[in-house]
Amino acid sequence: MHKWLKRIALAGAAAMAMISLSACGNHQNSQAGKKVTIEYFNQKKEMSGTLKQIIKDFEKKNPNIHVKELDVPNAGTVLKTRILSGDVPDVVNIYPQNIDFQEWAKAGYFEDMTHAPYIKNIKNHYADSFRINGKIYNVPLSANVYGFFYNATEFKKLGIKPPKTWAEFEQIVNKIKASGKAPFAVAGTEPWTLNGYHQLALATVTGSAKNANKLLRFSAPNGIKVNNPYIQKDFTRLNLLRNNAQTGWRGASYNDAVVSFATGKSLIMPNGSWALPMINQQKPKFKVRTFAFPAAKANHEMTVGSGDLALSISSRSKHKKAAEKFVAYMTSPAEMQKYYDVDGSPVAVKGVKQKGVNSQLGGLSQYAFTKHDMVWLAQDWTSENDFFNLTASYLMTGNKQQMVNDMNTFFNPMKASN
Repeated sequence: MHKWLKRIALAGAAAMAMISLSACGNHQNSQAGKKVTIEYFNQKKEMSGTLKQIIKDFEKKNPNIHVKELDVPNAGTVLKTRILSGDVPDVVNIYPQNIDFQEWAKAGYFEDMTHAPYIKNIKNHYADSFRINGKIYNVPLSANVYGFFYNATEFKKLGIKPPKTWAEFEQIVNKIKASGKAPFAVAGTEPWTLNGYHQLALATVTGSAKNANKLLRFSAPNGIKVNNPYIQKDFTRLNLLRNNAQTGWRGASYNDAVVSFATGKSLIMPNGSWALPMINQQKPKFKVRTFAFPAAKANHEMTVGSGDLALSISSRSKHKKAAEKFVAYMTSPAEMQKYYDVDGSPVAVKGVKQKGVNSQLGGLSQYAFTKHDMVWLAQDWTSENDFFNLTASYLMTGNKQQMVNDMNTFFNPMKASN
């Protein structure tokens, strides 16, 4: 009798559980039927048109989710203000090498993506490059790469090829100058455009990004000296740029430099892959190609970059499932193919068909995700702006001692935590 009653009780409990689950399911379905809005904070303004189209396609397939794309001036500053105030957008395009991102992730502002299924869509374990305390908080869909754009048509006329060594680079620059053309297009008023050049100069003369930071970030306080052999070689690299730029480069903007290059007045432009859409907008009448920063020896050339279109999800989002669904959609080969076909930067998503070495960015893209591709040195710094400002200052003045003083002033406070 006792067993019989027990079975009745269990059956009743099971029935009640089914009713409860059914009610819960109906509640979830009613919630799922509601249209939610998530904010997508974009820092790739030049790709806004393409992203809007991808978002439109996503919304067609997910009618209950509206993605509000945010494009604002001074996006980095606006994002910092919002995050520090606790108002974090649902999905954020944020650069995972930045110290701010690292600190915010440690503070719990972003969702842990380590075991998210879409991380498996990223090739060469690229997301692992930006782990923080062993966890992944960002999915890097594409990477920027920095090096040199060059006028391949004019190079051919002059009988020159992209350099494989630093000595060859110097010879090429001299030959261009002798032809009456300006070797380099430089944006003197926008120092950030020179950041990659200087970081690559230091990495190639020391042998690696790690060695460069040993010299800069992890040396003794005031340990950077004018007579250091690596610093002397660094000056040589910077001098090649400052002595061979276009007329008026000191007052030139980023756009001015692009125009100088795209109109054929300058044959080489140091810049990142992000500049390609702007170059192509000018409709240059020559073949645009790229090459990496040459080292002392051939086959040691380097590029520098990081996650470019790189997405994180706010841990405070009220619509995490919708945000996850959008990020997963962005990691699909079909959507990133649309993005790549316009942007051209190397894509880390498996299955995207990318152009070969003879394409516009091929001279740089071939090194993406390889040992020749270093992450920006600022991954180990507390800031970056003062570094590229001191770079521009040296190019303007040629004052070696002042640049070394500025370097020590910049890095000394960081060394307190060494």
